[in-house]
Amino acid sequence: MSEAVPIKLACLDLAGTTIGDIATVERAFSEAIATQGIVPGTGAYARAMVHVHRSRGCPKIEVFRGIFPGNEAQAQAANLTFERSYEGTIERTGLTAMPGVSEVLDKLRGAGIHVALITGFSRSTLGRVLSVLSWDDKFDLAICPEDAGRGRPWPDMILRAVLQLGIEDVRQVAVAGDAESDMLCGRRAGASIVAGVMNGVHSRERLLKGGATHILDSIADFPGLILSEELGTHQVAASAR
Repeated sequence: MSEAVPIKLACLDLAGTTIGDIATVERAFSEAIATQGIVPGTGAYARAMVHVHRSRGCPKIEVFRGIFPGNEAQAQAANLTFERSYEGTIERTGLTAMPGVSEVLDKLRGAGIHVALITGFSRSTLGRVLSVLSWDDKFDLAICPEDAGRGRPWPDMILRAVLQLGIEDVRQVAVAGDAESDMLCGRRAGASIVAGVMNGVHSRERLLKGGATHILDSIADFPGLILSEELGTHQVAASAR
């Protein structure tokens, strides 16, 4: 990084980064594709779940369009089942924030940094998640693909936050996420810091492939990175799992 700039906006991923719901998401995907005839124990199911894993962080409807190419009706039906399954599960069992998330938010906002939540969930699912966690007042913005036009790996959601919050320079943005699509989104948006966290779905190699500028053990390490006077000391600091 040739020029240090103060971070004014932190864009945090939701599933797998700030909340630990990886199993719930995968179960909802499994149930959704099963309603369309792709059932466990088949080659089609294995291929579909590989696609799900590779596409983590992307808009859910786009994931289903990848599984059912050329069949919009099937993709929409599966997406609806996914939303019903996921939302129903979290209403029954709740959600658990990743360790240290409350402290992360307090530190960032206490330092005058805007915080935006970025997700591949629909607006309906995002609203349900925020309600279950009582997080409605924890973020300056909570953005889904419907709000921005395109979801990850495109930069639209981050750029929407930049515009809406009046950030002067995209280099004043720091991004944290657990998937390759998070990294691609951050780099394409021009963020100075694109931090991959290792307690989510993708490996260190996948995060670096997506363009991660830093690798962290968890989101709890994020404030120490972006509030540091010498950002370079944290560059790709954590070891692979």
